[in-house]
Amino acid sequence: MLCCGVHVIVIGCGRVGSGLAVSLTAEGHTVAIMDKNPRAFRRLKDWGGLRVVGSGFDRDDLERAGAIGADALAAVTSGDNTNILTVRIARETYLIPNVVARIYDPRRAEIYQRLGIPTVATVTWTIDQVRRRLLPDVDADDWSDPSGQLTLLDRSLPEAWAGRRLAELEEAGRLTLVAVTRAGVPRLDARELVGQEGDVLHVAVLHDARRELDAALNSEATR
Repeated sequence: MLCCGVHVIVIGCGRVGSGLAVSLTAEGHTVAIMDKNPRAFRRLKDWGGLRVVGSGFDRDDLERAGAIGADALAAVTSGDNTNILTVRIARETYLIPNVVARIYDPRRAEIYQRLGIPTVATVTWTIDQVRRRLLPDVDADDWSDPSGQLTLLDRSLPEAWAGRRLAELEEAGRLTLVAVTRAGVPRLDARELVGQEGDVLHVAVLHDARRELDAALNSEATR
């Protein structure tokens, strides 16, 4: 389970990459940002993280950025192929558990999602969406009612829940599964679905039942 103080590698120091690096550092995480062009780091100004001049699919460069033992990696360069290759190397070679690739072509993004490669297409792009994929165990609230007692939040489905009926997560009057995003497509028939790797759950939950939801997900993930 990820918590504060993880090590994140960001590939690409454009507006999104630099903004992501600054945001993550402010939250207490260690961040290394990489770009082939050293001039790109001018966006960071007084930022105190690690800057690496190099390529996201060069293993020496990745290791200089701390790929061995890293917790998360975001590939957000301007090239779809570069981002996909980088994420595959990060996951398959360095076993980095949380990865995400920025993809400009939404159709290709959907294909990669179905292959189990987490992606975000530019048509739906926000820094917050990337952060949710890098730090899936950090609470991500989409909406709260005025009392603060009812919240709609997102949770990435642990691998151990693949093959289980998602309706088993519900608790009458406390937890309601509203929808599931699968392969980039929202589904409102969540209660009828069996979990698949890569699912993102959208859950309406009372404030005092958050821990119950996370405990249910994590207990299955550790069996």
